[in-house]
This record gives sequence, structure tokens and C-alpha cells, in this order.
Amino acid sequence: MTTYRTVEVDGIEIFYREAGPASAPTILLLHGFPSSSRMWEPLLTRLGDAFHLVAPDYPGFGHSDTPDPAAFAYTFDHLAEVIDGFSGKLGLTRYVLFLQDYGGPIGFRLALAHPDRVQALIVQNAVAHEDGLGPLWETRRQFWAHRSEHETTLRENFFSPAATRLRHVGTSPAPENYDPDLWTDELAFLRRPGQADIQTDLFFDYQTNVTSYPAWQQWLRARQPPLLVTWGRYDPSFEAAEAAAYKRDVPGAEVHLLDGGHFALEEQADQIADLTRNFLATKLGGSPAA
Repeated sequence: MTTYRTVEVDGIEIFYREAGPASAPTILLLHGFPSSSRMWEPLLTRLGDAFHLVAPDYPGFGHSDTPDPAAFAYTFDHLAEVIDGFSGKLGLTRYVLFLQDYGGPIGFRLALAHPDRVQALIVQNAVAHEDGLGPLWETRRQFWAHRSEHETTLRENFFSPAATRLRHVGTSPAPENYDPDLWTDELAFLRRPGQADIQTDLFFDYQTNVTSYPAWQQWLRARQPPLLVTWGRYDPSFEAAEAAAYKRDVPGAEVHLLDGGHFALEEQADQIADLTRNFLATKLGGSPAA
């Protein structure tokens, strides 16, 4: 059974979903843009028998508080600090990190700050190498270099219905497999008051993630964590070459290219759940898939 709770962290109400027994190995699920903990529902319902799953919404996302950007810095460093505080409030001292999109930069910050807490790492379309940033990112780099000149174009892309749909469907040959409620709900969240400023500020800070890639790669090489990569090949934002790039740092990584998009759980929930269960049964002990 999944429960839906909030906890206060530094004066901010953080919403989170939780499933499974607290005594089981914990999986901390960190969502992407423009999503929320809702994206993890397929795993909460499939893995809650054997694992303790915790999925928070970041400040400004989902059902968590949305502080005014004039008083709250929407940076990846700051969001990671809040999620670190969230983990402390819940007493999460050992966990598997499951990272998707924005969950990558937040999760890697947690991993570098508390390496001994990380029992294993699962990556689903989250980038830690330049390999993952294809031609689409050239215009985004222009925004980082000259924000005032490119901000209008970026906002038009980020908050349009077509772009919100594309993040899900990508280049999939079977767009009929995608539920339009997923991006319609996300678009409703994106159109709340203040969201345009929040998400623009946060994406401007995304450049700090790119400059942090070498440090994250060094962490991977030094720690050699148990690593599972499940990658949706139809992702319009991140190149599939990124999946293989992780093996340069962790040669023993288990890597799977899936017939799915940026949010691969939407098409391959059973496959990702089985891969996760079997991987963690091998690395941590537990119940493998039937």
C-alpha cells in the first residue's frame, strides 16, 4: 500500500510517497523534470513487497511547497540540501539511489556528500557525461551563455503543450502507448503561478551539473558502486550513448537499452521493476522476480 505524507524541512512542506516495510532495503527515488513523485507509482506498486520505497517531490514540484524564487534559491545545490534534510527527517541512513533526469544531479550531490549511505545506484535516463547531451543541447548552452537573449525562446519551449508531450513520447514508434493524462497533468503543474520563473532559474543552474560531470565520474571510478542503468532509447533529450558511458567508469555496471522514452516506466514498468528486483537481489539480497 502506498501512503502520501508531508514532512517539514527548513520550513518547507515536502510531499512524498512511501511504500513497503520500513525494515526492508530503502530505495530513494528522485524524479525528473517536469515530473514529480507520481512518476514512480509503477514501481511503488510493483516493488513494495520487498523494498522500502520513498519518493519525494522537490520544492517547486508536485505537491511540495513552492517558495517564492525571490526568497528561495532554485539551484540544484539547494534542492539537494533540502532532499538531504528530508532524508535525515525520515532517518534514511542507507539507501539505493534511483535517479531519473533531474534526479541525477540531485542524487549525485547526495552521493558525494554521503558516499557511505549509498548501497547501490540505479540510473534511468539521467546524465553524468557529455555523451548524453546531443545537438538539442546547443541551444540550451546558448541560454546559459547569454540568458537575456535566449530566455524567451527557452520558456516557449519548456512550457508549451507540444514540448511537454514530446518529453514523454520522444521518438517512440508507438505513441499510442502513452497516456496523454501524464503530460496534461504535468502541464497543469507547470502553469501554476510562479512556475515559469522557478523552472527557468533552475534550468539556468543546470550548467553547474555539466561542470560537475568530471567529479561525478571520479566518484563512480573511485567507489565502483553496484550500478544498474535502464535507458529508454526513444528519449528526445538525452542520447542513448550515455548508457554505455557509465561502463567507462564502472566496468561491472549492468546496462539495458529499453523500448521506452525519457520516462521509460510509462512503457516498460514491468521490465524495469524486474530488472531492479533481480539486480538488488544479487547486490543486497532479497526476492528476485518470478
